[in-house]
Amino acid sequence: MENPAWISNVVWLIFALPLLMALVVRFVTGSMGKLSATLSAYATAAAFGLSLLVFFNLKEYLHASYTWISVQGLEASIGIEINRLSVLMLLVVTGVATAVFFFSRVYMAEDRDLSRYFASLNLFVFSMLGIVVADNLIQMFIFWELVGVSSFLLIGFWFEKPSAANACKKAFLVNRLGDFGFLAGILLLWANTGDIEFAALENFFHSFAPEDFESWLAPAGILLFCGAVGKSAQFPLHVWLPDAMEGPTPVSALIHAATMVAAGVFMLCKISFLLIGSALDVIAWIGAITSLLAALMALQQDDIKRILAYSTLSQLGYMVMAVGLAAPQAAMFHLTTHAFFKALLFLCAGAIIYSVHHEQNIWKMGGLKSKMPLTFRLFLIGTLALAGVPPFSGFYSKDSIIAAAQTQNPALFIIGLVVVFLTAFYMFRLVSVVFFNQPRTDHASHASEAPSSMVIPLVILAVPSIMAGWVNIESFFSGTFHAAADHAHGHEAGAAVNVFLAPFEHSPLAAFLGTFIALLGAVLAFQIYSKVDEDPMVEKAGFISWVLGGKFFIDEIYRVIVACTHDLLAKLAAWFDRALLAGFVIKGSQGVVEFTGRAIRLLQTGNIQTYALWFFIGLFVLLILAV
Repeated sequence: MENPAWISNVVWLIFALPLLMALVVRFVTGSMGKLSATLSAYATAAAFGLSLLVFFNLKEYLHASYTWISVQGLEASIGIEINRLSVLMLLVVTGVATAVFFFSRVYMAEDRDLSRYFASLNLFVFSMLGIVVADNLIQMFIFWELVGVSSFLLIGFWFEKPSAANACKKAFLVNRLGDFGFLAGILLLWANTGDIEFAALENFFHSFAPEDFESWLAPAGILLFCGAVGKSAQFPLHVWLPDAMEGPTPVSALIHAATMVAAGVFMLCKISFLLIGSALDVIAWIGAITSLLAALMALQQDDIKRILAYSTLSQLGYMVMAVGLAAPQAAMFHLTTHAFFKALLFLCAGAIIYSVHHEQNIWKMGGLKSKMPLTFRLFLIGTLALAGVPPFSGFYSKDSIIAAAQTQNPALFIIGLVVVFLTAFYMFRLVSVVFFNQPRTDHASHASEAPSSMVIPLVILAVPSIMAGWVNIESFFSGTFHAAADHAHGHEAGAAVNVFLAPFEHSPLAAFLGTFIALLGAVLAFQIYSKVDEDPMVEKAGFISWVLGGKFFIDEIYRVIVACTHDLLAKLAAWFDRALLAGFVIKGSQGVVEFTGRAIRLLQTGNIQTYALWFFIGLFVLLILAV
């Protein structure tokens, strides 16, 4: 069955709408902030509506492109490639963006530069959609870099704050490290295949046994993975994401929870057909290490947004681990559900921060359950989904990953279960401290429910946070990924199952253990933190608390490394420039020329007797030399 003729035009329109709005709100309605906000919100909602239209009318693979570069040995196009993977990502990006845009209309209403904010937000959505619909690696890389620029603008939106200015620079520079590897991987792939289009590359590798290319294909996969390490904030390039919380809270919800950081996972799923052998092992273990480290770091954080940031790092680690386990469909399942409940959590955090006069320290809140009952219920829904408690969406997608680990790598299975416990523990620590006990400050005492225009997007996001796991998203990807992925979960993708009981039928050990451990972590956290006014772990586990609160001092280690390498090299270069080049070469040659000039100038006296004397001295010297 063929696609409708109009569908490619609709995809181009979805792609172009955010760019058009970015230009309009920056150059046409720049002085009218509220109009810019309204136009942006409704344009994004229109893009979401069009994405739904594409989703329900896409019958088969869609590809349309225009030649951009055509030189000997390289053909590059600007095009769109829509399959089940990208059409689902279209819905995620535009859907979450719509909720964030409408939430931002109220949250950012008093900001004096509202048009710049929405212009940057529209530019980000355009860049992210460019990654989603790209039909080749060069186009993806271009929009990959545009996403980096957009995040720089949004993280540093309040650039007057030194912390925000430093955070956006840190995010930009750390991502450049990963992107260097990404570009090197693209070049290595092109040098060995002569192609950069995803469809052509997939056909190329399906025509041969992967082992025929392992000498260069595994390194190429690892280099491409470097891009995901940067964008999806995996260890050791994870350090930028917590600092990125310096941006406005809606930015954190959109970029650093649901879309930008998911770009790396999406890219890995897109190229899963060329990930083999050692590349898969590296990806799986980096994901597992990131998931565990981030969960441990979250245990002793006091900033509500940073706790959610570390939970994002941990969940991204789960997704990356799934890709390394040859289960990209499980990674995309968790990416989809996570986008909704993490956006819900971040926007709920924004509503809380808004109501307590922009206080972010959880120990300066308390008692908000009675002050903000609706926000409490919505935040609890997001927490239960994140903790992986059935029947909330996160349980189904997380179980899919843990089940894949159970069948393929027992060590990763154990790490996955440990992270389940830690996730439930630190999230219910957050819930207990913020919503229970008594208010700890005047701002918390006088808090009230956020305006309805802020709460409505939260209610909408709560629906997929509960129900998205009930849809068998893995079966939606049937045939999208390579054959190994179809069976990674222990059952054939697309098989008819009872969606509510599927985890317990197909992976009972993972499902029962995961549920029990999550509930254990939640109960333990509630017992410890629901009736205290300060963190008891600081006193009871002093050294461990200090290490976890210091995030294992990885930032400090980087500072020492930079001081011993980059800074030392810069000092040597400065000394070479000042002492040798400027001091010896430049000033030395200047001195020689100046001395010679002064000496020659002594001969130019203007006295004819002096010239006659020098004439005879010169003649005398010539005669001596001649003899």
